Amino acid sequence: MGKVVANMSMSLDGYIDDSAGSVAELFAWYSAGERTVEMPGDAREFRTSDASAARIVEAVRATGALICGRRLFDLTQGWGGRYPAGVPVFVVTHRPPDGWEHPEAPFTFVTGGVASAVAQAKAAAGGRSVAVASADIARQCLDLGLLDVIAVDLVPVLLGGGTPFFAGPRPGPVLLGTPAVVQGRGVTHLVYDVRKAA
Repeated sequence: MGKVVANMSMSLDGYIDDSAGSVAELFAWYSAGERTVEMPGDAREFRTSDASAARIVEAVRATGALICGRRLFDLTQGWGGRYPAGVPVFVVTHRPPDGWEHPEAPFTFVTGGVASAVAQAKAAAGGRSVAVASADIARQCLDLGLLDVIAVDLVPVLLGGGTPFFAGPRPGPVLLGTPAVVQGRGVTHLVYDVRKAA
């Protein structure tokens, strides 16, 4: 069975966007190189270093579904009905959007909570990993013991405020394994296994 992986670009001081909600500084590494990486779900492409390109390709191939929160869904306008990685998307929300313009797209609005979204996404992923792309959803997965991997694209910037990747996790330390490290241009990719409590 695939793993549940929270993956975010993050500033050195721990934020996934700035105080205005912008990710411009954090996503600059997606256009900091010469290697073109095309995404399978739409016409989007990135230009990164070779090392970052290999990391993106590996992550996309390993991913069979995505979970996000309603805020990210709204900010991206549902990716126009085509998530870049070309996998089913499960949106955790209290209320599905009215008039969703892409009913044919592989988007499922989950009102039964994070655990339900993880179960549905795992079933849809067909043995591949489930990506988690919202900070609050990642924290809830961690609190429920459902998160297997934390992948951080660490960007050399101090934002001084914004949305923290992990705010208010459960009491007590959460232990992580030794990271796999890939050095890109303008980013360091860190992948940690979450050590499960006995």
